[in-house]
Amino acid sequence: MSRKAKKGEFVSALGVVFEIIKKISDAIKSLGGNDEDLRRVLTEDGLAKKVAEVIMTSKQKACETYKVIVDYSLSLTEMIKAGKYDWFCDKITDKHFTIQGAGQHEVELVLVHLDRYAMTKEVLEYLKEQCLEPAKIEHLLAFGAAYRDVQREFLIVALGSAWVHVYGFIFCPSLHSYVGGHKLCLSGGGDDARWLRSRRFLAFRK
Repeated sequence: MSRKAKKGEFVSALGVVFEIIKKISDAIKSLGGNDEDLRRVLTEDGLAKKVAEVIMTSKQKACETYKVIVDYSLSLTEMIKAGKYDWFCDKITDKHFTIQGAGQHEVELVLVHLDRYAMTKEVLEYLKEQCLEPAKIEHLLAFGAAYRDVQREFLIVALGSAWVHVYGFIFCPSLHSYVGGHKLCLSGGGDDARWLRSRRFLAFRK
């Protein structure tokens, strides 16, 4: 890489940093503060960490949360029926997807949107960073039954359950919509599967 190219990247990076500082400075001034208040990030112990926590908390809140009841007394077939799907993949059976659990459990699910193209392994890494577990098929089916209108907006994937085809292809359960109808499908979910930026991933907190 040429010295000119490196200099251009360096100047560009400095420009982004300047924009961030100016944005924060303008916000402080709009609240009646001044440049001395901004300098407190350097002089006041713990203030930088508090600013970082606010930023990260707002990032987590950007993920939509939904409460569902997962009823393990129901069979997989009964869970599917509860969703009243207009169509579902006939490969989604007890033979290919095992559900383990007992009783009824309230679970808070998180609908994660990366807003970028990403491979499955990248999505899983992101969920881990956010202390989230990928939802399993029972979570997806409980979500589909409780929030039918949500799946009209975008495809929703549960990466916590998977079926491995005889030829080695990996598929994960997902909720689709078409012309107002509801579908329960299988979507390619191997580590190198590439998801469109519009996809949502269902997860729950550890």
